[in-house]
Amino acid sequence: MKALLTKGVKVSVQTKFDERNSYPDKAYYIFHYEITIENQNDFTVQLLRRHWYIHDSSREHREVEGKGVVGQQPVLKPGVVYTYQSSCNITTDLGNMKGRYMMARTDDKTMFEVEVPQFELIVPQKLN
Repeated sequence: MKALLTKGVKVSVQTKFDERNSYPDKAYYIFHYEITIENQNDFTVQLLRRHWYIHDSSREHREVEGKGVVGQQPVLKPGVVYTYQSSCNITTDLGNMKGRYMMARTDDKTMFEVEVPQFELIVPQKLN
């Protein structure tokens, strides 16, 4: 698990390779990831946007940007933890992702960025 604390918001990531829905002969590898976001501040925050940087070992680079996460813009009161799952496909058996969330304090609408730690997308057999 990777974790990073930015401006009072802790983001943790776990990944899992989806062998059943991946097709190495077609250069298609699916990875699932679970993100946990914990508001360690003494004020409420809302996640507004996401921005992902996705890389694979063939040097392919993609960026994905959009509103919220998995169709939601969660509001996290102090001490609240929010978890969601999503997926990503890459063209090789080795890659990584990192990103950031645009968040806002709900009390004064001050916006700030929260970093998502870089995490690896690796087919387990690659580690042997």
